[in-house]
Amino acid sequence: MTTATVVGSGPNGLAAAIRLAQAGVSVTVVEAADVVGGGARTSELTLPGVLHDDCSTAMPGAVASPFFRSLDLERHGLRWLHHDITVAHPLDSGTALVRRDLDRTAAGLGSDGGTWRRLFEPLAADADAVFDTVFRPVLSVPRHPVALARVGLRSAAPATLLARLFRTPTGAAAFGGIAAHLIGDLRAPLSSSVATMLTTALHAHGWPFPAGGAGSLTAALVAEFTELGGRIETGRRVKSVDELGTELVLLTVPPRAALALVPHVPVGVRRAWRRFRPGPGAYKLDLAVAGDVPWRDPDIGRAGVVHLGGTIAEIARAEADIVRGRMPERPFTLVTQPHVVDPSRSANGVNPLWVYAHVPNGWPGDETERVLGMLEEQAPGLRDRIVGMHVRGPAALEEHNAAYLGGDIGGGAVTVRQILARPRAGERGYASGVRGVYLAGASTSPAGGVHGMCGVNAAELALRDLGR
Repeated sequence: MTTATVVGSGPNGLAAAIRLAQAGVSVTVVEAADVVGGGARTSELTLPGVLHDDCSTAMPGAVASPFFRSLDLERHGLRWLHHDITVAHPLDSGTALVRRDLDRTAAGLGSDGGTWRRLFEPLAADADAVFDTVFRPVLSVPRHPVALARVGLRSAAPATLLARLFRTPTGAAAFGGIAAHLIGDLRAPLSSSVATMLTTALHAHGWPFPAGGAGSLTAALVAEFTELGGRIETGRRVKSVDELGTELVLLTVPPRAALALVPHVPVGVRRAWRRFRPGPGAYKLDLAVAGDVPWRDPDIGRAGVVHLGGTIAEIARAEADIVRGRMPERPFTLVTQPHVVDPSRSANGVNPLWVYAHVPNGWPGDETERVLGMLEEQAPGLRDRIVGMHVRGPAALEEHNAAYLGGDIGGGAVTVRQILARPRAGERGYASGVRGVYLAGASTSPAGGVHGMCGVNAAELALRDLGR
């Protein structure tokens, strides 16, 4: 029987392991941490019983993922919970509200409703074909050429340029806040790609939260994997692929880290891995809040995700700053409040609030007061309700998860080159050039997010190379 080791137990690692096990491969997952999950973990970071997601929280990619959808993870107890309002984006002129229902979203955007509909309705209506296409390497033969053409027309432009289609600051900001999930320069070509995909997922499947926390998705994947006969070892840090002794090795680490693990990488591959750059970092606050968040606009209190950062122009300036290593005065900040639909996250009237701001890679500064200040602009009096706080800046994020180089939670800078080649172009971009060794993490196509498709694509290539 063919044997394989997957290094890393995040969603990509577990997805790769499941796909190999489905093909009859004997698979062991090795995890350096004492618990599995990578970026999909849930912990009591502040107070006992208050459940915070360590990184991933709302999961549009997971419910859109062709592979995860094929697994029927609900039979392992996974449940998805949806907020009435998916995204709220407050401005001085009012709050942009984006809902799973496209008709209600368009109606709420007024004169920009038609533009929103024209951009996203055709993609949401053909979502299965869209995600079956875009979750593969960019420079590969498309499975659905028409869907790819529709995606390409919307993704190619800079986000700031596509936003000009909207007539109002509210419509442009709604789009811009979703575009900022790129964590990159919104004035660059292809920077509309993330907004296109996330909004398509939003209207087709929603941006739900797993009941009980991100760790619930991990638990379901682990149950699926062990049901197939897979093994998991925790608390083991791999120093070289040579110590593993299996025919296949799939690494869910960034290229820079892989260089230290894989001896004798060919010169061309080594060059590509060395020039692959991490993206900007994150500065994460987990807050334990007594009672409800005192939002100025009550609608924000019903939203799963809140975007703070102002107009599309203000967001674009802040994102350009972090790409260039400068700390913006008002960084783009994301907030989630899963407890609104999931009371199991709360304890004794104390609720978790998940917050992170975009900062330069490796930023050493203490930005807690800056981020809390942005929160209080929209929720005056919030500080008085905070009864617990846990802070992770870029260095602490990397210490928590070695794949987050300099606090980069996305697996690499999302630039034109690194969209087209992650970290090398084409369907063989996962291969290391060393027989049996592959990259399978977020630094490969189709990039970061909780969807497992980086791992699945790497596993499929490994199986093809075996003739399976």
